[in-house]
Amino acid sequence: MTLVLIGGVLWLLGLAALAFGVLPAGEALAVADRVWPILLFVVAVTVVAELASRAGLFDVVAARLARLARGRTVWLWVLVVALATVATAFLSLDTTAVLLTPVVVAMAVARKLDPLPFAFVTVVLANTASLVLPVSNLTNLLASDALGGHDPVAFLALLGPSALIAVAASVAVLTAVFLRRLPRTYPEAGAPTVADPVLLRVSAVVTVALLPLLVIGLDPWMPALVAAVVLVVVFAWRAPRVIGIRLIPWSLLVFAGGLFLAVGALEALGIGRVTSVLAGSGDDVVSLWQLAGVGALAANGINNLPAYLAMESVAGSPTRLAALLIGVNAGPIITPWASLATLLWHDRLVAAGIEVRWSRFILLGAVIAPLILVLAVLPLAL
Repeated sequence: MTLVLIGGVLWLLGLAALAFGVLPAGEALAVADRVWPILLFVVAVTVVAELASRAGLFDVVAARLARLARGRTVWLWVLVVALATVATAFLSLDTTAVLLTPVVVAMAVARKLDPLPFAFVTVVLANTASLVLPVSNLTNLLASDALGGHDPVAFLALLGPSALIAVAASVAVLTAVFLRRLPRTYPEAGAPTVADPVLLRVSAVVTVALLPLLVIGLDPWMPALVAAVVLVVVFAWRAPRVIGIRLIPWSLLVFAGGLFLAVGALEALGIGRVTSVLAGSGDDVVSLWQLAGVGALAANGINNLPAYLAMESVAGSPTRLAALLIGVNAGPIITPWASLATLLWHDRLVAAGIEVRWSRFILLGAVIAPLILVLAVLPLAL
């Protein structure tokens, strides 16, 4: 509801700017033409992930990982890290925060392990692993658009080393903080209940088929939309009560749409002159640190999406754009509102009856974020 209210206010501000001529109609149409494929992808991949979750796919995968670890906590930890990284890279950080978090928490509780360490793994990797592919984060899709196309290979060539460092650094800190507090072994638990094996198998096939299609150079909304349509049709046949407008992430659409319009108005007013002073210029390591740092500060101060949109125009080269992504993707893990994924993660934990102190989250993020900003920018400068 909060996102809808904020999005509504942003829509009103944007429409007012359009009505009074602050935002020319041509520029508003250009914004719409740029963002509709991105928002369509967000809707489609959300539907795919939600229906796969309803079929029990994530529960089954998590349970099989727990069996694969053979009761050894360290191997379960490694496998959860891998699962969160892959889920974020291919299905976006929001999928990890919203759908994987309750699954991992339930898996830990069923095996008499403290769920908080695993919950922190999901939220931190939802942000830091979102540097991997264009589809991992909405900001990446925007950056890919600015770079001239959604080419996963080019994106990996640009940000792959930085993404690897971001994931490795965050996992190293999480392991040092949490793993030693967990018992070395855990008891096995029963297999999750699957209501409809057909839906589970179809969801697994569709999801597995979707992953490579997201990285072969197609516009991401195309394979995601096909996958969503297939699952909707199958669920309408097998479990029609699941299908409804609640599958659509309306709050995110209202918020993102209003934000794009409002930031377009700010750009028309000349916000780029302000951000250019703050972000500096140049591709040397100090300049890149400055840009990433300002991006992270802006993301933690307001939110990563408006931070990216406000500063995109001053990231005048692929290298600087990559530095900005490091700041607004991996950096917003200090304040609760810096990333929408963090807020969604917290909501899911509250719904599961798990208490998380924001002070603990802030302290952990204050250690991880600067470390990532310093280290992950280095490959760009080299």
